[in-house]
Parts: sequence; C-alpha cells; structure tokens
Amino acid sequence: MRTQFRIIGAAAIGTGIALSASVAGAEKLVVSNWDGYMAPGAIDAFNEATGNEAELVLHGTNEEIMGKLIASKGKGYDVVFVSSPFAEVLHNLGLAEDLDHDKIPNIANLYSQATQLSHDEGNTFSLPYAWGTTGLCYRSDLVEGTPDSWNDLLEPSEALSGKTTMLATDRWLLGAAMLANGYSVNTTDQAELDAVRDQLIETKSTLLAYDDTTFYAKLVSGEAELVQAWDGWCNYGIAENPDIKYVIPSEGSDLWVDTMVILKNSEHKTAAYAFVDFILDPANHGWAAENILYKVPNEPAMAALSGDFIAQFPNMGITPDQLMKYEQLRDVGEAQRAYSRIVSEIKAN
Repeated sequence: MRTQFRIIGAAAIGTGIALSASVAGAEKLVVSNWDGYMAPGAIDAFNEATGNEAELVLHGTNEEIMGKLIASKGKGYDVVFVSSPFAEVLHNLGLAEDLDHDKIPNIANLYSQATQLSHDEGNTFSLPYAWGTTGLCYRSDLVEGTPDSWNDLLEPSEALSGKTTMLATDRWLLGAAMLANGYSVNTTDQAELDAVRDQLIETKSTLLAYDDTTFYAKLVSGEAELVQAWDGWCNYGIAENPDIKYVIPSEGSDLWVDTMVILKNSEHKTAAYAFVDFILDPANHGWAAENILYKVPNEPAMAALSGDFIAQFPNMGITPDQLMKYEQLRDVGEAQRAYSRIVSEIKAN
C-alpha cells in the first residue's frame, strides 16, 4: 500500500517474533518488501529457525517492483509484498504461484473475512498481510466540529483552505472524489472520470500539498489541520498528539489490502512457503499491528492487542465485518492508463 513505514517502538526480535520448526535443506530466498514493513530481525529469525538463507530486498513502490517482476517474469524473486490490485495483475500474467494451503498451516489464523476478499476469494494466489481504510485525519483542537464528508476536504471551509493535504498516489487521490460522488472506487466510466478530474482540479487551489509521507507530521506541527490519510499513518500522528483524530467519511472508504505473493518462477518454493507461514504466526504477524499500527487480518494476533492500545488508536478496533462493507481496490486493467493521465492533468493544471 505504501512506500515507506515508520516503526513505533519496535520490539526486539527475540521478544516479538516466534520461531517455527526447522525445515530440511537450506535454501536461499529473496523477499521483496517495503522498508520497515516487518520486524527488523524477521529475516534473521526465519533463517535461524529454518536453516534457510533468506535475504530482504526493498522496493519503494508497487510500481517499482512490478516493473522488475514483469521484466524478469518473476525470476530472481521468491516472495513479494504488493498491494492487492498488483497481486491481481501478477496472477493475471501467470506470475503468481497457485497456493497449496496444506503447506501454510498458519493460514488458519486468518479471519474468515480475509478469505473472502474480492481480488482473490479463497486466497488462491495471495495472502493478506495488512488491511485498512482511507479517511480524514484532523486536529480536533483546531478544526471546528467533526468533519464527516469527503467534501469537507474537497470543498474546505475558508478557515481550512490552505491547511489541507491529499494523497498523491493515483488510486487514493481519485478515490476521494469517486467516493464523494457516489462512484465506484474502480470506476472506468469516462463521464465519471471527467467529473472526478474537474472536481479535483478545483480542489487543488485549496490544498497545502499532495503528500503521501509527511502529512501526519504536518498535522503534529499544525501546518495542516485536515488531511486525507490511511488509517495507520493517522495513528503515527495520534501517537504524538492525542488531539489528532481519524474518521471515515459518511460516503465511505476504500478497502485497501497489502498481500504476500509467492512467485511461480521461484526456485525455492519450499522456503517460500515456510516464510509466508512464518509471517502468519500470530506473534510475527502481530508485530505489524503493534509497531506499524495497521490492522492485520490475523484473528489471534489482533485478539492479543490490549484494550489500552485500542483506546489510544481507535481505528485499530475497526472489525473485519466493518472493513468488508467497503469496496476493495481492484485491478482496472487498461483504465489504469486513464487514471494516471487524469492525475497528471490534475497536478499540471
């Protein structure tokens, strides 16, 4: 979902990571992930537990790793972390492994709802790692009332003009206007896309910035007062200032899902299966919830979170049933070109 993550109070690997049983025969393994999206010592702990020689390589964006995977037909990589529309593309291109669930016993830890995701019902080619919503993050001590509509951001009051930010990434920038107008977040209707473009061009003059990475810091400093945010990133601001709040607008949110995919052309399938099973252990998966402050679709991992933790970060308490009410971002095929073109027009206007 994102390009870079901030780790809050990362636990030592020995206290937060569970070790699985060793597997016979050491294998080299290449795992590609965003920076900071799993425990700093996870790879070493996996190697120690299994006798494998996994290494972590980093990608900055979904688009970056997808370019490499498509060019190489997935060769040279074993497990990749990508957002669900990109996992869907890998499957459609024949690059994703058809998963053998018997080799992933910890798949049983997933919520039943996490097996019903529209991009991959039954987890046939991807395993969900984190999931969440996109909404409004704001300074409750500076903003009058509670913002409850995407239009509070798209058509801000005079007091908020110049003190708002929106996400720069195509799907989420467009998604705010799609939701405000009652459109699907995966719409390919040209008239709807034109309306979204025109609205966001109007909104641009009211923005402080397009910002995917520092918007929560702008809230903390008071430079911004209302921003479009992924729920976990809003939590980073809440950790520093409890006057920062998160709300899902009345028109709803998208459901974003980040996944793990084993590549079909992996030459180390045994180790690849062992790795994703290792991550789905509740102690290991729970590290992401406790430190990255994103919900994970692992029932025992989420059940282990304390009441005080949920009270501090209320959006961590959003239930799977609530999440499933929102439309999941999907691969829109050739329409992605139109999305990218529209965003370029908005930013250049």
